[in-house]
Amino acid sequence: MAKVQASAANILVVEDEPDIASLLEYVLGQEGFRVVAVDSGRRAIEEVRRRKPDLMILDLMLPDFSGFEALKILKAQENTSGTRVIILTAKKDEVDRVLGFELGADDFVTKPFSPRELVLRVRAVLKRGQDAEASTGVMRAGPIEIDLDNHEVSVTGTPVRLTVTEFRLLVDLVRAGGRVRTRESLLSELWEYDSEVMSRTVDTHVRRLRTKLGPAASWLTTVRGVGYRFRDPSAS
Repeated sequence: MAKVQASAANILVVEDEPDIASLLEYVLGQEGFRVVAVDSGRRAIEEVRRRKPDLMILDLMLPDFSGFEALKILKAQENTSGTRVIILTAKKDEVDRVLGFELGADDFVTKPFSPRELVLRVRAVLKRGQDAEASTGVMRAGPIEIDLDNHEVSVTGTPVRLTVTEFRLLVDLVRAGGRVRTRESLLSELWEYDSEVMSRTVDTHVRRLRTKLGPAASWLTTVRGVGYRFRDPSAS
């Protein structure tokens, strides 16, 4: 897959408040991004299917149905699941943040927001995808095989569909070779967040990753109060 230069990335803005949509179009356009804005969940789904944007900024409170519902539909479809997603919403409840991550969102920004911070978040999410695509070769750990070239994972030969962030998390843990990866280091290196961001972000993605790994889930272990590591569960 060819790399997408951040400045040339296609971004879909899904926002029903005209003033905010116009602001996002202007700010992102000034940064060199190609931006299309729509004002409903239905139009968002149509645009993602048609254009396959590199990233979508998705408001949760839409006039037809919720952004969560739109995200669930898009992530369930193989030809649209590769679009990265930043949720933009006035909701500040932790449960909404966790649900967004569980549905496959890559980041979560609350209103009111700093346009500059949003641009930095956009670049960080796009960079994660590029970093995942840049690795080459095949990695194996027990029943798990990771094809870095094709961004594919299988467990005992059965394909497992992961989001970009889940894929990078798995690769990072496997590469650590059994060493413990703290929540803080994962937040800093994979999400490019600082210590002020809650570690629940990491915990949510680890839980989703374990679920998808099925019979290999026991290889991903919790080091209580510290973080996570990937190792053979039969090892002493």
